[in-house]
Amino acid sequence: MAATKIETSGPKSLFSNEFLCNSTSLISRKRRTVKVRMPMAATAPFTAVQMEAKLIELDSIKVIPETPVQFAVSGQVKVEYDAMEQMKELMFNWWDSSKTAVDAQRGVFLQLVSSDIDPRTGKAKVSKEAILDWSRDLPINADKFVTHEVQFLVDGNFGVPGAILVTNKNSKELYLKSITLEGFLHFDCQSWVQPEKLHPEKRIFFTNKAYLPNETPMGLRELREKELREMRGNGEGVRVLSDRIYDYDVYNDLGNPDKGLEFARPDLGGQRRPYPRRCRTGRPSTNLDPKSESPANEMIPMYVPRDEAFSDGKRRTVDAGSRKGMMKNLLPFFKHSIEGDPINSFADINNLYKESRNRSKFPVESTVDAFKFDPPNIVSREALCCLRDDEFGRFTLTGMNPISIERLKVFPPVSKLDPSIYGPTQSALREEHLISHLDGMSVQQAIEKKKLFTLDYHDVFLPFLSSINAHPNRKAYATRTIFLLTQFRTLKPIAIELSLPSMNPFKPSKQVITPPVDATSNWQWQLAKAHVCSNDSGAHELIQHWLRTHACMEPFIIAARRHLSVMHPIHKLLHPHMRYTMDINARARELLINADGIIESFFSTKECSMEITSLAYKNWRFDMESLPADLIRRGIAEQDPTEPHGIKLLIEDYPYANDGLLIWSAIERLVKDYVNHYYPDSNSIRSDSELNTWYYESINVGHADLRHETWWPKLSTPDDLVSILATLIWISSAKHAALNFGQYHYGGYVPVRPPYMRRLIPNEDDPEYSNFVSDPEGYFLSSLPSLKEMTSLLSVLDMLSTHSDDEEYLGDRKELSTWRGNPEIIEAFYRFSMEMKAIEKEIDRRNSDPKLRNRCGAGVSPYQLLVPFSGPGVSCRGVPNSISI
Repeated sequence: MAATKIETSGPKSLFSNEFLCNSTSLISRKRRTVKVRMPMAATAPFTAVQMEAKLIELDSIKVIPETPVQFAVSGQVKVEYDAMEQMKELMFNWWDSSKTAVDAQRGVFLQLVSSDIDPRTGKAKVSKEAILDWSRDLPINADKFVTHEVQFLVDGNFGVPGAILVTNKNSKELYLKSITLEGFLHFDCQSWVQPEKLHPEKRIFFTNKAYLPNETPMGLRELREKELREMRGNGEGVRVLSDRIYDYDVYNDLGNPDKGLEFARPDLGGQRRPYPRRCRTGRPSTNLDPKSESPANEMIPMYVPRDEAFSDGKRRTVDAGSRKGMMKNLLPFFKHSIEGDPINSFADINNLYKESRNRSKFPVESTVDAFKFDPPNIVSREALCCLRDDEFGRFTLTGMNPISIERLKVFPPVSKLDPSIYGPTQSALREEHLISHLDGMSVQQAIEKKKLFTLDYHDVFLPFLSSINAHPNRKAYATRTIFLLTQFRTLKPIAIELSLPSMNPFKPSKQVITPPVDATSNWQWQLAKAHVCSNDSGAHELIQHWLRTHACMEPFIIAARRHLSVMHPIHKLLHPHMRYTMDINARARELLINADGIIESFFSTKECSMEITSLAYKNWRFDMESLPADLIRRGIAEQDPTEPHGIKLLIEDYPYANDGLLIWSAIERLVKDYVNHYYPDSNSIRSDSELNTWYYESINVGHADLRHETWWPKLSTPDDLVSILATLIWISSAKHAALNFGQYHYGGYVPVRPPYMRRLIPNEDDPEYSNFVSDPEGYFLSSLPSLKEMTSLLSVLDMLSTHSDDEEYLGDRKELSTWRGNPEIIEAFYRFSMEMKAIEKEIDRRNSDPKLRNRCGAGVSPYQLLVPFSGPGVSCRGVPNSISI
């Protein structure tokens, strides 16, 4: 009995209940067939002639060829909508006389890609193109995101869609937020799609499901590799704003020798001046120095890979901060337009700020207050002239730079600088300077009891002091400060060493100033503390903040984009912690750390600024960047398995460390649960080619100048990966938040924390000494930046300390649909989110505990920098997921 298949076809819903086996997968519909029975004679076999005739007869019967059933797949495409841009494009099309001819080529073309391979071609199965064309529609009252309906036609044996190919044939770029098929198969796109005329390659978007490289469905493997190749580029040419290419380069774009030799800056990166790598832009070199890249300009703007750029909301926040700063500067600019306009009293400085009462009792500002600054925390609590000793110690543990304090282990301290260049390595500090402040202990006893701590900026600043002090309005020392840990668990400054380059063999280059015993020594002590704070401001902004968070993270981000597919589970884990970092770093190279930029204008280090960070980078160690390792390295903590976090703090009331350990432990637990889900053993780590290539390139290319260091953590086991990832997330989130978002409130009152000083402390044989003795307050004020410079600095600090409306905070995961089929991962993120809320309550409790004197007391600002959540604005709290400002 023979049979012929007759197929029936027609579009059906591929995702209807008839064709689904469960809520997360698709099955192919079996072909519907009708068997046509052919009668056969059973009495005698066919002769050869009869067989030939029968074959001719059968051949004449029309047989319907076998064609697959087709199904309709409905989708919702969510795109960003800009009413103004839409109106412009519609008007352009209306005026375009050739519109009719090109209409057929307009729209957005989409194709589904199956996770399965077509056995006939060996390639992934693809659907027919579906077209979206909303160019004729103008939804005037639309929200920011608009959802459009689309239908795909696929064969019945298509399999599960795993990717979507998108071609933008419109004239402008398109922000594709998401695509959802039949209500449950999600593609979280979050990316700009460029017009085909600019980038002819089809964009690839994968479903939210995470796959390790060796688990990738066969139909998606080629696309997975193709997308990564495109993002790596070829390392050639000038990058344009529409590109999505990630490559490395040295910091050779900070100077502008064509503007004048005083604007030339050395390249950072290489054996002579080691440095992390940045994102390559490919701009042409300067005319005078072929090794230096020319600054960005209107013709060739600063390049950032398109998906790394600020959102419109983030950009509006930054622009609003700039406009706010300009308005605040108007009154001081006209009032103090002359650079040398003197500060007559502390009242002149205090008058820059609104009265504290206006913030709570009078929400409507007066005309004058509109041009004034909100009082920082330290001013709003108690408007003092100078920094009190107890505040000096407290800000070392709770201020904008709480990570420089170290335990004193050797006395007198010894420099590591070359004595043939920088003079004797011995410190001028002696026991007689300290003994009267040690509560009956000798220095050795205090060291053994772990009671002495230090802020040591001697080796950081001394090599650059000659250059700094050559400027008429910049004067600095290389400082060392010794603190005693009191019985109240607070730090008390007991000695300050001030060092200058050894220029005159007959004049000491080092002096030690101790707490005051009379009026003269009181002002000398105040000046000495101001110089320490000036050192600390520069070290904070350049080393702790810029270098150890912004610059050192960028190579890991570049390598992740180049080698971890968006399908990779580790990319999905790290993605929110990479948001906006490359954009803010590019803006820093253009405005902050460049020649004559903000850092050089407002800090003591001037043109030496970035060379200081290069010197510090030689001592940077990734394995010491986790919070526990950093605390142990600085001698602030010791390993103790009986303690909740495995370490014991030697300064028990250390708010940054106390609160930070809560967040660190929560991050570590989350990462451990996550990693163990995907990597059950060491073999799974070794077999992940993308993961290993990412980590290898982060070290050997991104941190090439330190690639031979033996301290780099190995990546061999799941525990190794947990440690690496937890450290990266800690740096991007809590560490950066602690260093950044307190800048205005802790650094916004210049007499307490000057960014630079204009005068040294006079000795008795100095010509200025008589002026100092006759008017010490006037001398102190004349050592500070001018009022005009103060207002400019305050505007910058205010902007840098601002949370934007679209900030994403630690514990606030928005794309949990990625792990829809992995309830244990969703549960881990949920636990982490609950931990962040519990940490917020615990920090509030600690800030109300009178026994914790570094965060609670009369006039003491609560320590809130590590409170996980915040509203927009300058709040001095909130831990964003990433280095976003």
